[in-house]
Amino acid sequence: MSASSSGIRDRLTLAPDVGAALAAGRPVVALESTLITHGLPHPSNLEVALASEAAVRTAGATPATVAISDGRILVGLTNTQLEALASAPAGSVAKTARPSLAGALTGTGWAATTVSATMIAAAAAGIHVFATSGIGGVHRGAVGGSHSTLDISSDLNELARTPVAVVCAGPKAILDLPLTLEYLETSGVPVIVIGQDEMPGFYSQGSGVVAPTRVADESEAAAIVTSHLGLGLDSGILVCVPVPEADALSLEESRSAVDRAIDEASRAGIHGPALTPWLLTRVAELTDGRSVRANTALIVNNAAVAARLSVAMASRDES
Repeated sequence: MSASSSGIRDRLTLAPDVGAALAAGRPVVALESTLITHGLPHPSNLEVALASEAAVRTAGATPATVAISDGRILVGLTNTQLEALASAPAGSVAKTARPSLAGALTGTGWAATTVSATMIAAAAAGIHVFATSGIGGVHRGAVGGSHSTLDISSDLNELARTPVAVVCAGPKAILDLPLTLEYLETSGVPVIVIGQDEMPGFYSQGSGVVAPTRVADESEAAAIVTSHLGLGLDSGILVCVPVPEADALSLEESRSAVDRAIDEASRAGIHGPALTPWLLTRVAELTDGRSVRANTALIVNNAAVAARLSVAMASRDES
């Protein structure tokens, strides 16, 4: 059963502005809610969520933040609902991915959607563009050697099976970028980078890794995204954009902080679901909060780029 089947669609509740935009063929951008509940502390999380939605509207599209409430997938939230998610007590809102989606839909209260769950909801609603901060991928040490962990994010499998364009600042900096790109290539997921020849380094503008495909701007990206989704290949496409220069860390500072955090986690025996949040917190400490500022800036920037991409795709459809 595909993500766009009636089973998922029957669980959707579209906000009035989102429903109207989709019915009229106007551009819509999906946004995830885990960034609100698990990414930043209150009130910064609410400020970034509102800024992301504002960036989408300014660029000419309709924002659709996705979350789950009382057994329904909400596609588009009110400011009151955003505030409820942002101010929820720590640990009270579960993160929902494909494996936990059924459980979340049988429960009550709020659940936040990760990359995979948001992609599923977006595809079911007919939304073709989704903006997030960075995707998960292949963790360092996941493959090879005698201590392989097979720690590979479900984001990659979702990109391989759900036809949505995901706009982000690349895989998170704590991951093995070359192996993540190899996995995406093997899975048939195109990766394009806007405006530069290197993959973004998440916190840093560059990574030292050559971009699989480079495009000059959102208009060129829209041509490739529209073509890929129109072929019916049933896979997503990754559109990467660097963090704004004013808020970026240097590649050297980012690598140093990430390498140290990973080494400390290994020596402390931290692994599994606890690893990523621990690493991100430790990197923030090691960079005196500069990684958090970079993350905040790229979230809003990615939303704006996704909106311009969605507008460009809608213009192509009209021509």
